[in-house]
Amino acid sequence: MTDDHLGCVRHHVTIHGRPGYVVEPAVPLPGRPWAWKAEFFDCYSELDAALLAAGYHLAYLRVGNTFGAPAALAHWDRFYDELISMGLSPRPALIAHSRGGLYAYRWAAAHARHVSCIYADNPVCDFRSWPGGMGSGPGSPDDWSLLLHCYGFVDENAAMTFAGQPIDLLQPLADAQVPLLHRIGDADEIVPVAENTLVLAERYRACGGSIDVITCPGGKHHPHGLPDPAPIVAFIRQNTEPWS
Repeated sequence: MTDDHLGCVRHHVTIHGRPGYVVEPAVPLPGRPWAWKAEFFDCYSELDAALLAAGYHLAYLRVGNTFGAPAALAHWDRFYDELISMGLSPRPALIAHSRGGLYAYRWAAAHARHVSCIYADNPVCDFRSWPGGMGSGPGSPDDWSLLLHCYGFVDENAAMTFAGQPIDLLQPLADAQVPLLHRIGDADEIVPVAENTLVLAERYRACGGSIDVITCPGGKHHPHGLPDPAPIVAFIRQNTEPWS
């Protein structure tokens, strides 16, 4: 099945029972580079439109509200294999909004050589902060209970001592020289930057990795993105086209 997405053809795919999309640009770039959206597919359409206009495919797999748990990442593995079999580039750019940071960073850490770059927007980098609410933010009790179930933690202490957070998994990305770009609002009331991006950035640099952070003064968790997505597109182009 196909339909229209931002003036381009969107292909509906099903991978092991999970629905997904692959959006085809009108004029694909050589090598068919693509951007993989972790969550949420309809978030920040201005960036989607700019990437499609630049010749990038877009892809998304719906794995439910599963917080980057192992079962979700297994579906991602199958989706990646399917898209590579379709002739897309073996090194996508990952795009992570909010809780999408859990999916993108956990998958990228296990497949660092298959990732060209990561753009993350107010991302969750430590689930103890959100949805756990163990820091300065309110968290989300319902999502926290669901996360404990999705990961199969025997109790809350197992989650609190879990060493598989994005902030814990950075060395493989640094070793593979995967560049990172985060856009944050410094007044994010849901995913506090001091517990997420700022921790990740400090640790990534200590690992020898490269990360740039665009800070929006007074910015809250919403809306995501920049009024003009050009700097984000430039970052993705700089780090994918040499691999096309």
